[in-house]
Amino acid sequence: MSVKIFDTPEVQQFLRAVANLDGQGGDPRTKQIVHRLMSDLFKAIDDLDITPDEYWTGIAWLNELGTAGQAGLISPGLGVDHFIDLRLDAVDEQLGVENRTPRTIEGPLYVAGAPVEHGFARLDDGSDESGHPLVMQGTVYDAEGKPAPGAQVEVWHCDTRGFYSHFDPTGKQAPFNMRRTIIADEQGRYRFRSIVPSGYGVPPGSPTEKLLTALGRHGQRPAHIHFFISADGHRKLTTQINLAHDPLVNDDFAHATRDGLVCEVVERTDEASIKAHGMDGPFGEINFDFHLTALVDGVDNQINERRVRAAA
Repeated sequence: MSVKIFDTPEVQQFLRAVANLDGQGGDPRTKQIVHRLMSDLFKAIDDLDITPDEYWTGIAWLNELGTAGQAGLISPGLGVDHFIDLRLDAVDEQLGVENRTPRTIEGPLYVAGAPVEHGFARLDDGSDESGHPLVMQGTVYDAEGKPAPGAQVEVWHCDTRGFYSHFDPTGKQAPFNMRRTIIADEQGRYRFRSIVPSGYGVPPGSPTEKLLTALGRHGQRPAHIHFFISADGHRKLTTQINLAHDPLVNDDFAHATRDGLVCEVVERTDEASIKAHGMDGPFGEINFDFHLTALVDGVDNQINERRVRAAA
């Protein structure tokens, strides 16, 4: 149909009333955002001739999404998280801030309160019999390019089945398995032992998978390891590395792969390396340094303190 009513005075006034744009009380910023979002939705209904059946199908999907607790999963899947990163990059470029270690999305599976270790940590508890041993190490550098003693390295990743502790539907993993906070040593170095993680997919039959399927897309992620890096006087860095051997490294449904964050896992089979790292046999090794950026006018202009994160 060719019926268009969005631009009529009646609809425009109705939108202002919906957001209480001209009324007293409420939060002005919330009013502004709701007015814009509802305006965009009304216009889409008008332009695309969205039917009542299509609209209520969408409402049912949103209810299903909320029941499943997957808003934090579909957000990166639809590219919103990556778009926010791109905007932060543009802000930094305007400010003249160089991010030697790129930021990338956090994802929905961080858990606060992981055990704290100094210099070195063992992440896995040895229960994943399919796991190939991994050692990852490097240095955290401050904004001046100097090692950052005492920097905090929060790290988390999944097991070989693609499950994270605290979110494992099988209940197999102990709390904080493959999750640690490492305090960098006096040379700014961190090191941990774990296993090489696998990629994973969104839950089969979930509302997230249903929408991705309707878009002709898959819901798979390549193998990756998440990090928060922080130090006094610096902005908190949210990032993750993807493992180069994974065939989906450049086809991540969450759009998290970025140049500078793809790492090779180097296989170490020689006796000297095995002995130096206290390993029992061959293992994979990743070397990766993190570079932090200074506060902007004394504040972290990119931190999201209001984000609701899982707590143990």
